[in-house]
Amino acid sequence: MPPGTRRRGVLFDVDGTLIDSSYIHTISWWGAFRQHGYDVPMARIHRCVGMGGDRLVDSLLPPGRDRDVDQEVLSSHSALYASHWPGLRAFAGAKDLLVQCHASGLAVALASSARERDLQAMREILGADAAIDAATSANDAKESKPAPDILVAALEAVNVEAADAVYVGDAVWDMQAAAALGIPAIGVTCGGISAAELRDAGAAEVYEGPRELLANLTSSAIGRLLDVTEAGHR
Repeated sequence: MPPGTRRRGVLFDVDGTLIDSSYIHTISWWGAFRQHGYDVPMARIHRCVGMGGDRLVDSLLPPGRDRDVDQEVLSSHSALYASHWPGLRAFAGAKDLLVQCHASGLAVALASSARERDLQAMREILGADAAIDAATSANDAKESKPAPDILVAALEAVNVEAADAVYVGDAVWDMQAAAALGIPAIGVTCGGISAAELRDAGAAEVYEGPRELLANLTSSAIGRLLDVTEAGHR
């Protein structure tokens, strides 16, 4: 990179954005709640997937509960989700999207708030480590999404300023986290949240998933980053 050129990058959520896991998380949370005596409808759970686990539990369980049980619920969810690892799949185009962004000169970071071992399992499924410059996990943020902490950690990991980044996610909470930092957000509906809801939450544009975003990369917010990067090299 020429001296004085600002590095630009793309941050990617992973669950529900690159990996088809949103509904696996939903059923895992549903099972975890039931194990501890809470009957929470799956529809309510799905709408909270994408929050950090601590916030999800706090949003869905009664405020007067014994909060000492929260950690047990989190542990139950972790165990149930891990049991589904063999069935997890990357969305069509996910690996190619990461590879193309990296090959175009952008820094690529996975801005995930998943547990470290879940993130590692998903990275193995993606098979795109050569195109990933950095990745965050739940250990890297004090506050979980919709707080922007995990995005801040990802930006720092690839030495990119918020003004020089784009974020791709599938949840309302992703859009809100990006908005808190002034980062343009691209929404994908493959996690089960509608385009209208993602736009209302701040998405600049919305695609069905990684494959459609890749097909429209040059005209997307990521493409505009590429235009600026190429201009800086002239």
